[in-house]
Amino acid sequence: MHWSQKKFFLYLAVISISFFSFIIIIAPSELKAALFSPSTQKKQKTIKAYRLKSPIIIDGKLTEEAWRQSGLDDFTQSDPIDGGKPSEKTEVWIAYDENALYVAARLYDSSPQEITLRLGRRDDFVESDWFIFAVDPYFDRRSGYMFAVNPAGSICDWTLYNDINRDSTWDGIWEWATQIDDQGWSVEIRIPFDQLRFPPQENYVWGVNFERRIQRKHERNTFVWVPKDDIGYVSRFARLEGISGIKTGYHLEIWPYTVGQAYFSPEEPGNPFQTGQQYLGNIGLDLKFGLKSNLTLDATFNPDFGQVEVDPAVINLTAFETYYREKRPFFIEGNNIFSEFGRGGVAYNLNINWPSPTFFYSRRIGRSPQGYVTQQGYVKSPDRTTILGAFKLSGKMSGNWNMSLISALTAREYAQIDQSGQRIQQEVEPLTYYGVFRSLKEFSQGHRGIGILATAVVRNLRSEPLTTFLADKAFALAMDGWTFLDQDRNWVLSGWLGGTYLHGSQEAIFQIQQSSLHYFQRPDASHLQLKEDVTSLLGWGGRFQLNKQKGRTLVNFALGALSPGFDPNDAGFQFGGSDLINWSFVLGYLWPHPTKITREAVVAAGPFQSYDFGRNKIWEGFLVLAQGQFLNYWSFSSLIAYNPDTISKTLTRGGPLVKVPYGYEIDLSFSSDTRKPLIFSVSSGLYRRPTIGSYNFSESLGLRWKPRSNFSLSISPEYSEQATEYQWIKKIEDFLKTETFGARYVFGRLHQQVLSTEIRLNWIFTPKLSLQAYLQPFIAVGHYSRFKELARPKSTDFTLYGENGSVVAFSDGEYKIDPDGSGPAPLFTFPNPDFNYKSIRGTIVLRWEYHPGSFLYLVWTQNRHDYAYPGELQLGRDLSRLFSAPGENIFLLKLTYRWNR
Repeated sequence: MHWSQKKFFLYLAVISISFFSFIIIIAPSELKAALFSPSTQKKQKTIKAYRLKSPIIIDGKLTEEAWRQSGLDDFTQSDPIDGGKPSEKTEVWIAYDENALYVAARLYDSSPQEITLRLGRRDDFVESDWFIFAVDPYFDRRSGYMFAVNPAGSICDWTLYNDINRDSTWDGIWEWATQIDDQGWSVEIRIPFDQLRFPPQENYVWGVNFERRIQRKHERNTFVWVPKDDIGYVSRFARLEGISGIKTGYHLEIWPYTVGQAYFSPEEPGNPFQTGQQYLGNIGLDLKFGLKSNLTLDATFNPDFGQVEVDPAVINLTAFETYYREKRPFFIEGNNIFSEFGRGGVAYNLNINWPSPTFFYSRRIGRSPQGYVTQQGYVKSPDRTTILGAFKLSGKMSGNWNMSLISALTAREYAQIDQSGQRIQQEVEPLTYYGVFRSLKEFSQGHRGIGILATAVVRNLRSEPLTTFLADKAFALAMDGWTFLDQDRNWVLSGWLGGTYLHGSQEAIFQIQQSSLHYFQRPDASHLQLKEDVTSLLGWGGRFQLNKQKGRTLVNFALGALSPGFDPNDAGFQFGGSDLINWSFVLGYLWPHPTKITREAVVAAGPFQSYDFGRNKIWEGFLVLAQGQFLNYWSFSSLIAYNPDTISKTLTRGGPLVKVPYGYEIDLSFSSDTRKPLIFSVSSGLYRRPTIGSYNFSESLGLRWKPRSNFSLSISPEYSEQATEYQWIKKIEDFLKTETFGARYVFGRLHQQVLSTEIRLNWIFTPKLSLQAYLQPFIAVGHYSRFKELARPKSTDFTLYGENGSVVAFSDGEYKIDPDGSGPAPLFTFPNPDFNYKSIRGTIVLRWEYHPGSFLYLVWTQNRHDYAYPGELQLGRDLSRLFSAPGENIFLLKLTYRWNR
């Protein structure tokens, strides 16, 4: 069906309006009245804040007049006895002046010498005693802030969203102090009002909660108790009254920075770009401005978006790209409004064989250049795209509208080419604009909501080959929403619906249609049509979930679809192809209280299926999972799944369908008591297809040693082994091969072994001075054999080369295949696909917060790699070569200073 862009988005808008009208108008009245009983929630606690008459000195001693009054001590135990009486008394106070909120707590302990105190970097929630204060200054019952302090003075802070979720990327500027004495320990906290966002009023009503953790007893006590078979956090906060006459005002923070970098690598004779050393320097400015409208403007000029921690090494033999986690503070802070898209109200978000497309993947901004060099010579290509500038406007407006707007401009990038002393350059990344807008409206204190997400990528394409494979414009528009179907929030309906639009040259759109996300060229897919003369590509997608997430019986039903043209990858990320209809149904049962074996546990089971738009069943199965905690505080997790025979639409990478034999999966993991100085975990996984001898086995071990309160060392070795009979090699055009539509689809049996270890060291000198080290040795070896071609579509029939007259020969590093011996089929070749990739990546970071919000970083990063002996694993030899391989060393010094008003 041929739709114009205007008609397409009009159709999408009609569907969206229908669904979200149901959420906002019909569901709250009709379904609630017809299906569910009245609310059984407990009455909300109410407390009053004390207006200070004299200043508070933040020293943790609780000697001021405000703390001499009777405090709040009505706490309830959540762990280990849900609803039980706390084993130790806790008393808290809350006060304020015109500039800040103050919280104090006296945490009595009958054995103060056994208080668990451990130093950790900021936002590292280490195994220790903790006091936690949470506040909802908007009183929207869905969002807020949380502050945690332990007896050693280590801190964490989070923003709260979607009622039950938290985001540690926010770092507020606040004060704290602790004291340990013969009664236990005490804490004082001062939170400036300019660190919180709330609408100005004469009298304020906020939500608050307090929590205490006693590590040696695995005890958790809360001021507002939420039973374990219930769901909710912010929505249950106590009501805080009495705050008035405070100053909000404007808030301005400026972070100038300077960075210097020295890069040393092995010198390559004759290569003018590989001289062995390179020195770089930069300066820039970050700005944060809190507006009266409760919006925050973040801007960056000449930003430094280099990463302090390296990405882990991986081997990816699929047709899809690897996903890497975002680590740049500008993008991760406040990202929850984007990550929450399509998941509002949902406590259990199950994605069974669903590719989980995201419309915004921030690592697209500043990505590695996508172009390639077509000229001969020595080449120096940038490893990432320069971000000329970026800004972000985010916050909550009146009427419970949350919003975030990001705009960024990245530079045109060139590869430098040296041809016998003559320098030329070739463009490898165009000048590009990225825009993202997200808005979310909440109703009835988070009982339901509706949102919109829009992205735009506009490239200034002016040279080949970029114009032949990149879209010059990419837009996406989507809506999401949720509604609870009863007053107690037992049942929730949540979902999203959106569309994507790409525009580019005929060559670019033709290439995009054939990419792994689409495979429009599939010869046996009658519902797909590969077009050479179009300049745009349209697609739509959506997913809806119905959850019962309170009580002991849990239900999740999910239904999603991605049309063949759906493509969010210019601004977002999708692992796995479109052209998908997916559903799953999972029924679970929860044991929230101790039994004879477990402290808590959950078991769930259910079927799942996936189809393409041609009604081919491309995945199917049934799973059973269980997880929980034993009485000795050891945790466990297990999964068993069975997959019957199905059809693969991706195995031939744009070719015909292939039948995939049945298989089964078994996963099991355990972890020990986190209170001990030595913690270990072990996990095993096995997936087998018995009829073809394919399997995937993995074993990992985790060890964490905590000999002192400020030092920890973790080692996580892992071994995996895979044997797959159908590993893709290449496609050979041959009109004689009529059974497979004029092409030979070549595969091999791959035996792959991967050994890796992640080593992490944390040495915390003070809560503001720390040393961290990360090291990852990695070895991946793969050997190919039993080369073959698909004999017939939609079957498991393959023709093995070397049999029935066909010939396989190997010489000079390549395989020569004659598929029919003396017959007319042409001979073809391919290089030896065996590999032996060895790498070691590591970094050491010294981090000092010398002034609140101001940091000094000293970083050393090293990379080594080696490729010798492909297809052969000899651990001693390979480790020797790895550690003796030439290394790349990067030394970095970065200084930032926070100025605020």
